[in-house]
Amino acid sequence: MDTALPVTKSLRIIIVDDHEVVRTGLRTLLESIEGWSVCAEAGDGRSAVALVREHQPDVAILDIGMKQMNGIDATRAIRKACPNVAVLILSMFETDQHVTEALASGASGYVIKADAGKELVRAVQALGAGHPFFSSGIAATVARSGWAPHSPRDPKRTPSALTRREREIVQLLTEGRNNRETAEALGISVKTVETHRARIMSKLHMESFAELVRYAIRNNIVNP
Repeated sequence: MDTALPVTKSLRIIIVDDHEVVRTGLRTLLESIEGWSVCAEAGDGRSAVALVREHQPDVAILDIGMKQMNGIDATRAIRKACPNVAVLILSMFETDQHVTEALASGASGYVIKADAGKELVRAVQALGAGHPFFSSGIAATVARSGWAPHSPRDPKRTPSALTRREREIVQLLTEGRNNRETAEALGISVKTVETHRARIMSKLHMESFAELVRYAIRNNIVNP
């Protein structure tokens, strides 16, 4: 969090938040910096991954609580597909679990929304220069996590026992989509969704959908 970092002359940024008014405010703030441009916006994690693949920005700013694919899973997918893109989490959540999962997914920075006015430009500036940035209020959590820039992530640190595809299916189902709607969203067959669903329930030793919803909320796959 070096405030003395020079402002990067040219940066291409993607903003991902499910509230249009938030995206508009962030765009106005970021594009007030000479040389910085917002090359795309998205309102959900799945669209964000596609846009990052298409535009290859320098920095992607993601919220956590979004429909279709949450910010944690989107970060993981972005880092896998485009490892040179730095991901900054901008969220209202500041619990140890949210921060730790964001770090494990590959995020290089984490800013609390309440601090965005005074910290967002510095955070993007830092990530654009290849440095991490974290809100001062979560510094202790980052230290306790043992996180280090560009260090290999241990999958055991992620509380979910599910694969990325299984987490996607859990999120869509627990957001209220049926098997057919989930299949259409993911571009797979209904039978494949049903197979995954049965495997998920078996893997997690669950007998009811209500248990699955509680699991999704507890592991930040969806927000209550």
